Amino acid sequence: MSVVHIRKFAKILDETSFFATMVKLQKFNGFQRPNYAVFTIATACVCRRPGQSRKGTIDVENLKGKNILITSGPTRGYIDAVRYISNKSTGKLGALIATEALRRNACVTLVYGAGSIVPDMGALDKESARRLTMVEIETTDDLLRTIQGGLKDTSFDAIIHAMAVLDYSPEKCREGKIASIEDTLTITLQKTPKVIRQIRTQWPHAFLVGFKLEIGLSKDKLVEKAYTSMTESGANLVVANNQNEIAGDKHRAYLINSRREIVSVCETKQDISEKLMEIIAKQLNPVNV
Repeated sequence: MSVVHIRKFAKILDETSFFATMVKLQKFNGFQRPNYAVFTIATACVCRRPGQSRKGTIDVENLKGKNILITSGPTRGYIDAVRYISNKSTGKLGALIATEALRRNACVTLVYGAGSIVPDMGALDKESARRLTMVEIETTDDLLRTIQGGLKDTSFDAIIHAMAVLDYSPEKCREGKIASIEDTLTITLQKTPKVIRQIRTQWPHAFLVGFKLEIGLSKDKLVEKAYTSMTESGANLVVANNQNEIAGDKHRAYLINSRREIVSVCETKQDISEKLMEIIAKQLNPVNV
C-alpha cells in the first residue's frame, strides 16, 4: 500500500493520532517505510481510542451543551507580602482535562492557581476558545470566594476538583516584608476548609470528581483512603494516585466509583483526561454514549 493510499484512508480517521500510532509501530517493528501490516495495526489502534462510537469515529459532540467546572493547579498561603507556602502542583493535568472536555464540545470553566499551566489558547480553534472561561486565583480564600460568589449562579453538569488546595495555611499574613534578622522564625499554620465539601453543597446535583494524593501507599491502602475521602466529600468518583508514581507525563492513577470499584487504571495524564471525559459523557448521556 502506497503512502498516497494511506493518506487518503487516514482522512476518515483522526489523522494526527493515526500517523503517531503508525510511526510508533514502525519503529517498534524495525520498519523503515510504510508497511501494510503496520498500517492495519495502526488503524485498529486508532479505532479503539477512548470516547469513540461503536462505528469507530470519534464522537466529538458527546458533551455538547454540557457545562463543566474544572479546578486546577496549586493554592498559596501568604506569610508576608512577598513570601508564601504552596505545593508542587503544576496544573498540567487540569489543562489536559480542560482541553479534552473542549474537544468533546463542552463549555468549560477553568479555575486555576496562579502560575499554573493552562490550555494553549493559540492552539485552540475560535469556537473552542469561545467555550472556555478561565479564572485565576491565588489563595484558598480566593477559591472559596469564586465558588460561593462569582460562580454561585452558574449551573454545572460536572465538576472536576483537581486543584491541590493547601491543607494548612499561615494563620495570618504579616504586613510588608519580614526582616531577615532573626535566626529562627515561627509561623503558625491553621487548617483550611475542605473546598470539595463546599462545592458539593453549592452544586448538589453535579457529577463530582475528587482527587486523593498519597505517597508510597500500596494499591489497596490507596484505594481505601481514596474511597473514604470520596464518601466524606460526597463525590461520585475519585482519582487516586501516589506522588512517587508521578513523573513528567507518567501518572499512574486509579479511578474509583461510589461502589468502591476501580473502573479504570491510567498510566499517563492524557489517559486520565480521556477516561474522565469518557465516564462523564456516559453519566450525562447514558443512552447516547
